[in-house]
Amino acid sequence: MDFHHTYSARLATRLAFFAAGFAMGCCAPFFPFIKENVSADKSEFGLLLLCLGIGAIIAMPITGIISAKRGSKPMILLGGFVMALLIPVLVIVETQFILAILIFLLGASLGTLDVAMNVHAVEVEKIEKRSLMSNFHAQFSIGGLAGAGLMTVFLFFETSLLSSSVIAASITFITMTLTVKRLLNVSTVKKTKFMLPKGVVILLAIFAAIIFLVEGAVVDWGALLIIDRELTAPKSAGIGYILFSIAMVVARLLGDEIVKAIGEFKVLIFGVVITILGILIIVLSNITIIALSGFMFIGLGVANLVPIFFSAAGRQTVMPPAIAIASVTTTGYAGILLGPVIIGYFAEITSLSIGFSILIPLVVLIVIFSRKISTN
Repeated sequence: MDFHHTYSARLATRLAFFAAGFAMGCCAPFFPFIKENVSADKSEFGLLLLCLGIGAIIAMPITGIISAKRGSKPMILLGGFVMALLIPVLVIVETQFILAILIFLLGASLGTLDVAMNVHAVEVEKIEKRSLMSNFHAQFSIGGLAGAGLMTVFLFFETSLLSSSVIAASITFITMTLTVKRLLNVSTVKKTKFMLPKGVVILLAIFAAIIFLVEGAVVDWGALLIIDRELTAPKSAGIGYILFSIAMVVARLLGDEIVKAIGEFKVLIFGVVITILGILIIVLSNITIIALSGFMFIGLGVANLVPIFFSAAGRQTVMPPAIAIASVTTTGYAGILLGPVIIGYFAEITSLSIGFSILIPLVVLIVIFSRKISTN
């Protein structure tokens, strides 16, 4: 089949995913400096960062409704350009109250872009009648690595915080500008309103929350876990996350071809098994290099699960696709917010290894119910 006629829309989707990942990746190295600018202690800054998730969760259902009525294009552009504009402002603010507002807006713009670009991705998939979602999500991961890496290099060579942030914003802005004339503008329904998830969308939303929880656990607790188990020094504990990220990018770049070759159901099963293997390696191995490889296995395992959930949300017929995708994304972000708290609670009353291990029965639920969401 000739896909040349949809090349522009496909490219625009990839650019939107890259821009979202790049912008957030750029922000990560800035946060320690932003914390100092507003004189926040760890608990205060933790609450400030919570505003990111709150902003995203509030914006996501609204974006789903608007995307269903007006198409995803205006919401992609709104979310992307606002994110670009906010990056330099974040690094110059000096009061916690203003920072809370800005981080909330950053979360809202990310949430808007996240839902809208996934809605757009589903539309492109429908037109081309083939799996594309894993590759789109790979662009987000690549953007995150590129943003974090580039800003880290700038800061290492003592480029000013403001100059670095302006460069980050400029790249994000230019990337979004390249999408303007290439994005589709397809509305799915004329009249719609807020809807709670129902039918298969409930399962998809729960599954997304579980996988986002796993990803969040790696980010928030992974380094602390291998330090707690005395497997590495604090200065090199970040290697686990790097291995996780690289594995995820590779798996997502190959994901669409893998889905095409063996089907969604087998990808889900293999993904869950590999994820469980990774968790067990991290919590049980006493050899540093083997324990660190567990992060790589988790990255390989979870990489293509969320893209499959989004594709399934776009195919189902019990809800408008845009609203279904918003429901899945919103619930997923709730998993990111609640995950660190849940694991922290179990870690406090038992150990961090046991806290991390509670992810296993949650992931097993995906295997039990995966037949209900897979069409292959």
